[in-house]
Amino acid sequence: QVHLVESGGGLVQAGDSLRLSCTGPGRTFEHYATGWFRQAPGKEREFVAAISWSGVSTYYEQSLKGRFTTSRDNAKNTVWLQMNSLKPEDTAVYYCAATYKELPRNRANDYPYWGQGTQVTVSS
Repeated sequence: QVHLVESGGGLVQAGDSLRLSCTGPGRTFEHYATGWFRQAPGKEREFVAAISWSGVSTYYEQSLKGRFTTSRDNAKNTVWLQMNSLKPEDTAVYYCAATYKELPRNRANDYPYWGQGTQVTVSS
């Protein structure tokens, strides 16, 4: 079992930035690719970004590319999602998820391990 914990969500205004963190288990987390997903009320969970276990490769939902950046530091067992120029439509619960499968993977079903989510609310 891979236990993931997200943090960093909150209430911000449009145009602000937030950085989400996802912390995984020590020593083993570096073997997993990590994805970010979000789910807004009444909508399906959607892919945001993913990063390979080494951090060399990253993938983004096309519409978010340029505003969102994911990175990781395996020495700290942490993956981040930097979100800039936030918009009200970015409001959602954000989840990190881990997979042992090779990227790119943008389907939630490809990620067997999930965190509890962190709420991001962007006011206009």
